[in-house]
Amino acid sequence: MQFFAFHLMPWDRLPDDFEQRYETAWTWIPNSLYEPGHGGTLYNRYLDELVLADRLGFDGVCVNEHHQSAYGLMPSPNLMAAILARQTQNVKIAVVGNALPLYNPPTRVAEEYAMIDTISGGRLIAGLVVGGGPEYYSFTMNPTWARSMFREALDLILRAWTEPGPFEHYGEHWKLKYVNPWPRPIQQPHPPVWIPGAGSKETIEFVAQRRFAYMGIPYFHIDFFKKNFDAFREACERNGYTASPSQLGWLVPIYVAETDEQAWAEYEPHLWYFTRKLLKGLVVLPPGYTSARSAATIHRALGKFLSSAQTRQDIEEGAYAIVGSPQTVRDRLTELAKWLGVGNLLGLFQLATLPADLTRKNMTLFAREVMPQVRASLAESGL
Repeated sequence: MQFFAFHLMPWDRLPDDFEQRYETAWTWIPNSLYEPGHGGTLYNRYLDELVLADRLGFDGVCVNEHHQSAYGLMPSPNLMAAILARQTQNVKIAVVGNALPLYNPPTRVAEEYAMIDTISGGRLIAGLVVGGGPEYYSFTMNPTWARSMFREALDLILRAWTEPGPFEHYGEHWKLKYVNPWPRPIQQPHPPVWIPGAGSKETIEFVAQRRFAYMGIPYFHIDFFKKNFDAFREACERNGYTASPSQLGWLVPIYVAETDEQAWAEYEPHLWYFTRKLLKGLVVLPPGYTSARSAATIHRALGKFLSSAQTRQDIEEGAYAIVGSPQTVRDRLTELAKWLGVGNLLGLFQLATLPADLTRKNMTLFAREVMPQVRASLAESGL
């Protein structure tokens, strides 16, 4: 089992009456709510938390890409990854990921990822993603092109990393006379590729065909993760091989304190801020963004999305977040990781308005009193 500290870098100063006054925390949320001075403080604090993960012995850190959103303040996760490449020593740096259709040309991703890989000494994990539905509104892009642009861009990036240049690329969406990126990545034939998904059957089949890693998008009921991970394993079998646990990742909010009741008392206000404010308007599937079959599957799952949870019991039953004492968190993570069969745990240790002192305490307790024991227990199960 590999343990990653995932960071959203959220905005923590939405007004108290946000839910009543604003339709969403995405795309058309007024940027007058953003305070640049405080934003700079947050960026530096959040980077410190990811550097702390390296010192605490996590296997990796994760950053990701979102635009025009209070949910996540990283329109360029590559900037954050480049800083972390210099300020950390051991952790893998997972950028989950670059939304390929938003890059013109996508060879820019090949170049920037290669820079991060070389600066870090070969620690990059390359997340290559379609991009969330809201991003297609933010960029005024036709979502019906999303899948074909993604596949062409991904193939071009892999060629750029593995095929000597210069070479020509003439595709449906991009036409390039000279593809000849400098630098090239240290990891050969290329950095590991992670592709997240929210249950799209097309994505599951695509990732299985390419033998990449499938990262489950969070905030759904734990049963939805199980269904998708089982579908991925079945897709791998159809493609002639057995999936490795290292090809699957579960992303989940985690909070550890001295006792169960203390953990919930410290964490619960921040969890509800996240659920009721930052998740508002998140799940948007623009027409044509995915197939009708996959859209129907995702819409059915929305009945058990985190935003539907109203009580602590709802959170615990759906495993939307793992909260409690070290013993409680150890037991729950071990149980669910075995059930899901995953080899990567991506923990959200900072959520919404959770302050720096509680975030650092959470990460430290997890690293010292949860991670070693869960790792040892899961190793006995082959995870």
